[in-house]
Parts: sequence; structure tokens; C-alpha cells
Amino acid sequence: MFRKGILGVVALALLVSLCGMAFAGQSKVGIMTGTTSQGEEEYRAAQEMIKQWGADRIIHVTYPDKFMDEQETTIQQILSMAQDPDVKAIVLVQGVPGTAAAIDKVKEIRPDMFFINIVPHEDPLMSAQKADICLETDNPARGISIIEMAKKMGAKTFIHYSFPRHMSYPLLANRRDIMIEECKKQGIEFVFVNAPDPTGDAGIAGAQQFILEDVPRQVEKYGKDTAFFSTNCGMQEPLIKSVLKTGAIYPEQCCPSPYHAYPGALGIEIPADKAGDVAFILEAISAKVKEGGGAGRFATWKIPATMGMAYAATEYAFGIGDGSIKGYDNGKMVELLKKYCGDGIKTSTYVAPDGKEKADNFILFVGESIIFGL
Repeated sequence: MFRKGILGVVALALLVSLCGMAFAGQSKVGIMTGTTSQGEEEYRAAQEMIKQWGADRIIHVTYPDKFMDEQETTIQQILSMAQDPDVKAIVLVQGVPGTAAAIDKVKEIRPDMFFINIVPHEDPLMSAQKADICLETDNPARGISIIEMAKKMGAKTFIHYSFPRHMSYPLLANRRDIMIEECKKQGIEFVFVNAPDPTGDAGIAGAQQFILEDVPRQVEKYGKDTAFFSTNCGMQEPLIKSVLKTGAIYPEQCCPSPYHAYPGALGIEIPADKAGDVAFILEAISAKVKEGGGAGRFATWKIPATMGMAYAATEYAFGIGDGSIKGYDNGKMVELLKKYCGDGIKTSTYVAPDGKEKADNFILFVGESIIFGL
């Protein structure tokens, strides 16, 4: 069992850091996130930041659900935040296509604007050149850790759901390739399944329905000792539901966090007085997983990765605004990531798959995992 004092790191760090932080200036921070349908966790993180820092200090906008087709809207949303002269830094959660072009346009009118790009969808090296800081979970390292977790939970087959757009992203494609090699080492059969792109004609509903229908087919074909993974946030909730119902294995979400899809999939209500209580949500998930017969076959990270990155980036951004932080400070950014994501995270900086190019301002990290019901 984990004590609240340990697992409540995000909530406690947030309260301790923000209580009594009063800046003399009136600098503001802009935050762009997905909608609740595309990325509920990141949206809720922005709302939490507004509660903590004040609605007068944060401008929050969202990128469109069909961001691939509406990149101009994304650009305009980012530009709208930059129009306010009091906005000194902008946090992008996630850096969907169009972000790089938007940063260029903002820099034309606001060359001093500081950008923190969380989970960039565009080329990693280009993203690092455009933004001042990029943050992401360490997908190459997760290519190994996710398969190791699946093996630990008894997987004999690993189903990887994705689609061409995601496989065009270097970090995700590299992770897939590493997963294939790791499965060979672990004696696990790797199976790639093309799923509908949620930004396509079928939309999020179509992609979710596909997952609900396909998981039982795969379990019937490969057996219950099959681990399932999807690269898309919107697919996680139906994936958890189907995996639990069929008795299969779920090692980790695309964006690992106790709050990502688990509460919705398992019907967990979070009381107002338990918001941010990581110990509560971990215990609630464990109870539901046990009840559904999935003990020892479901896992995630002990901390909310995307929310932690958003909290850390926002505090860093306000530091830029009030002058207490100057430009890119790797040590400070890592310090804040550990503050909100736990001291146990392992950080590194981006190195291209060929090993020839790197980006020191692109920080990657891996968190600690927990298997539910044990």
C-alpha cells in the first residue's frame, strides 16, 4: 500500500508552491490545450492552473478536435493569446500540427515570447528549434518499459493500435520499432492493428466504436494473455472497458496517468475534496479492477504525466514572466518536473534515432509504474 504523503506529491507540491507566490508584476501566461473530448486531462490541468493562479493571470484556449484539418484555427488561437502584451509565456499542451507555424508568426510580432511545447506532434528537432523548451514522456525508453510491464503481467501477444498519422511522428514510430524488437527479446508476438484516425471522417466516436468491437475479436484470436496499447488519448477509455471485460492485459496508456481514462472507464466519481488526491484515485482504480477480475493485469504510472508537465511548465512560465527565471534553465525545469511528477522520474534530453542530432532543450522523462489489484 502507498501512503498519501507519498502519492499525493502532485497535489501537495502544487499547493505548497503556489500558496504565498505573489508576484509584483501582472504578467500572464497563455495555455492552449485540447478540448475535453480530445484530451480531458490536459484541459482539466489548465482549469486547475486557473484556480491556482487566477483567471486574470491565465488565458486558456483550446485547439480544434479535428486539428489536422483546422491548423489555421490552431494558429489563430495561439496568436490570440500573444495579442495580450501582458502574456510573457505560452504553454502548449499539446503541440499539435500548426504549432511551429504559429510560433513563427508570434515571434514576428513578439520576439520575446517564451514557448513551452508539451508533447510536440511535429518533427522533434524542428519543434525544439521553434520552442524554448519541449517536454514529453520518454517514448523510446517506454518502448522497452511498456513491453517489460506486459511481460511481467503475463502477456504472450502485444496488440498495438495506431494509424498512419501517428506513425508519421518520429518519436511514436521509433517507440513502435523499439517495441517490436523488445517483443522479440521477450518472446511476445507483436501485432500492429490499423485503427481509424479520430481526426478523420468517423471522428472520435467512430474510433472508439472500433476499439470496443475489435478488442473482443483480438482476444478470441490470441487469447486472454494479450496486452493492448493505443497511441491515441480518445481510445483509452473504450480500450480499458473492453480489456477488463475480456480479461486481457492493459500495461499503460498513451499518456500514463491515474487520471487518464481510468475514472471514466471504471465509473469512478472523484469528490471535490479528493481532487488531486493521487492516493485516493489509485486505491479507487485498484478496487474497481479487482471487482472486474483484472487484478494484476492493469497498470499505469503512479503520477499524472501530462498534468505534471502542465503544472511544471506553468510555474516555469510565470518565472519567466516575473524575471525569476532567465531563458532556458535545464536544472530548473527538471527540478519542477520532479516536484510535480515525483522524485523517482528519470530524465534525459532528446537524441535522434540515428544518434547524430540532439536537442538539449527537449526534455524527456519516465515515471514509476504501479500494477493494480496486487
